Amino acid sequence: ILKLQFLYLIGIRTFPSNPPEPRGAAFDMSGLMTAHGGDSLLSEAGTHAIIVVPAVLGLLFALFNTWAVSKVRVLKAHEFDEATEANENTRMLQGNNNSAREGMKNIEEISTLITEGAKAFLWAEYKYMAIFMVVFSAIIVVLIGASGGDGQPWVNGVMSALAFNIGALTSIVSGYIGMRIAVYTNSRTALQAWGFWTGNTASEDRSSNYRDAFRTAFQGGCVMGFSLVSLGILALYVTVLLFRLKFEWTARSANNTQLFECIAAFGLGGSSIACFGRVGGGIFTKAADVGADLVGKVVQGLPEDSPENPGVIADCIGDNVGDIAGMGSDLFGSFGEATCAALVIASYSADMNAHWCTMMFPVIVSSIGLVVSMLTALLVVLNVPLVGQVKGKDQIERVLKYQLIISTVLATALMYVAAEVALPSTFEVSALATNPLTKEAFPMVVHRYDAWICVVVGLWCGLVIGLVTEYYTSHSHAPVQELADACITGSATNIIGGLAVGYYSAIVPVFAMALTVYVSFNLCLMYGIALAALGILSTMAVGLAIDAYGPISDNAGGIAEMSELDGRVRDCTDALDAAGNTTAAIGKGFAISSAAFVALALYSAFVTHAEMSSVNILDSRTFPGLMVGAMLPAWFSAMTMQSVNKAAMEMVMEIKRQFDAGEKDHARCVAIATRGSLKEMIAPGALVMLSPIIAGILFGKEALSGLLPGAIVAGVQMAISMSNTGGAWDNAKKYIEAGMMKVDTVGEPVTTKRRQLSRKSTGSDEHYRYEEHETYDAVKKGHDIHKAAVVGDTVGDPLKDTSGPALNILIKLMAIISVVFVPVVNGSFGGLLFNNWWKDFIHCAFNGDHPQFGSTCLEFTGPASM
Repeated sequence: ILKLQFLYLIGIRTFPSNPPEPRGAAFDMSGLMTAHGGDSLLSEAGTHAIIVVPAVLGLLFALFNTWAVSKVRVLKAHEFDEATEANENTRMLQGNNNSAREGMKNIEEISTLITEGAKAFLWAEYKYMAIFMVVFSAIIVVLIGASGGDGQPWVNGVMSALAFNIGALTSIVSGYIGMRIAVYTNSRTALQAWGFWTGNTASEDRSSNYRDAFRTAFQGGCVMGFSLVSLGILALYVTVLLFRLKFEWTARSANNTQLFECIAAFGLGGSSIACFGRVGGGIFTKAADVGADLVGKVVQGLPEDSPENPGVIADCIGDNVGDIAGMGSDLFGSFGEATCAALVIASYSADMNAHWCTMMFPVIVSSIGLVVSMLTALLVVLNVPLVGQVKGKDQIERVLKYQLIISTVLATALMYVAAEVALPSTFEVSALATNPLTKEAFPMVVHRYDAWICVVVGLWCGLVIGLVTEYYTSHSHAPVQELADACITGSATNIIGGLAVGYYSAIVPVFAMALTVYVSFNLCLMYGIALAALGILSTMAVGLAIDAYGPISDNAGGIAEMSELDGRVRDCTDALDAAGNTTAAIGKGFAISSAAFVALALYSAFVTHAEMSSVNILDSRTFPGLMVGAMLPAWFSAMTMQSVNKAAMEMVMEIKRQFDAGEKDHARCVAIATRGSLKEMIAPGALVMLSPIIAGILFGKEALSGLLPGAIVAGVQMAISMSNTGGAWDNAKKYIEAGMMKVDTVGEPVTTKRRQLSRKSTGSDEHYRYEEHETYDAVKKGHDIHKAAVVGDTVGDPLKDTSGPALNILIKLMAIISVVFVPVVNGSFGGLLFNNWWKDFIHCAFNGDHPQFGSTCLEFTGPASM
């Protein structure tokens, strides 16, 4: 007591300005709420309900959307004949029945090839992941167990390995579900764009085709989004409850920290699988895409996804294993790590440990976000006019943008309700630094509305980043249109302009993230930053639905082209896909920004758990770590891009060989992409996972405390610019392919700026529309301008779909590994090269005695003697 009074007097600790009142408990509302002093908080039963019920409803919503998509049937040849004979639906018989039969047959066969190829790749990839899980589990147990940390190190090692495997398996299941629903939905989206079941295959009015195709693709995305988030919440919460039985969680117990430090390995498992899924799937999809584009479109002059191109099937498979399965595992990892970071930081606070609902507030945020996402997605599912209904290509991006805005507004209100029922009116949170005398974290008293503001600031930061990303990657805005104009003078100017667009696109998101970090930290310290990350991810279900919608639409366009359907079908799917490219970039922006906040929160947990009172970047160990950490994103990006390059070169040579020989062997192209991606994904994954472990063991926790922020700061800039550069190049190409780039009567290109000047000089929108649509001709595919755009798109493919998205995994995976292995780097294994024994050995070798102990060289035994 005297010691604590002394610390308060000298200012090392501060008294709470409004200390929490003693809380007696009294139940009401059938046991769902508990009265604690002046607060009415959720009881344990209420906490279980508010977390589990939304997750179950999310799974049911996913099943409902699966049923809705299944109503659009893809018929085999004999089923088509039976339906025709039974006259099951006379509308499908309108027009040429033989043509309809051939189109349906092609769709069914191509869809089967894509499904089987995607399944084969994922199962091959999962074999590598299974080996990795076994080996890394053993590493976790041995290193944590042998570290000799506080408590029961071997028990902690085993429980951490168990949490790691649960997180990894949940991530695998989430990715597989996403792949299965994507390959199931893409053919049905093509059918809806064709108008097969509505009898609208030949009509000039295509509004119903746009409406039905958009809704089908979006509902397929909903299956992935809601099943993934629901499974993630259930898996994490059940894991916490099981571990609670082992560690005997009790209110205000200091031992609760041990429970949640083991739970942190759940996020490590999810992100480890995401690393291999993103890198392996990204290499596969971009090797196939680059190979198919370079040979098919540039050399042979074929349209995109031409049935004559043997690499197209591999390209379509890549969309499902990279953009769907990899992305699903990636965002699941973000959810797991953000939640684990908040739980670990909260576990250091006695006030937050006082009530189960307060401790579980981070999980409650995700559950409330799931409810908000369901309400928002229903606008599209129920075809609500204006905000949820699409009748033409001009309305697609608007409806998707409404999904982001409405979900953000609804979540802002409902998160306040969550804070009211889960958090006491005032409570203490722990700061980053620890007291050097007591080894306790400095406390800070905050209000429940402070926590709510942190969630909301993160939520709106995500929306700002999404809208900025949409501005820089959508062909409805100036940056992409000017990039299309740059193609007039060739590929070089297109590439220079695209790089500039990517760098510009990082400015506002970084300022938004900096402001969010400042506000969140000042309100709730590092716990606030973890809540801001959860705020960005709170509406992840609808964000994933929008994100998955893009690859589904892209595949639908490929299926329509390979099935040789009416050109208007491809126009419809191209419009859906163009919006999908923008939404994919928005999804990557969400993932990158949340990864930055998650990594920063985990960094706080690492510094606190490692008992570091401060981090001094001028330290001779910390600053070198900072420099190396800033280099790691570049090293990682170089490895992934080179991997794509190697696999793509092999794919290009094979496709050229097949064209020269008159062959069309899809299976061989798929095998090349699979073999190349599985081989090349190992080295980048090893770099990410071993860097923090090696840095901590060889150079100590001080070097690791520099390595992590260096990787975060450099990785965020690179990830945003890479993703948006590739997205802008892709949509510039689609802008030209949609006929928006014009040439005048003498063949001179009409730039965006020239059209704007024409309108200003006449002062008439009618004259502008006449000049744009009547006098000028659209640039055709195969034109030099289009070829320049294809080159830019090809260069951007590995940036936006491999290296860029994988960087967010690098920064958060390194951080979560550091947290899990804190007992190792903080124990006897930490800093083997920086604990000065090697200098003493040199001194001993030259002078014959030990400089510190005065012993002879024979008595000096290295680190143990220190």
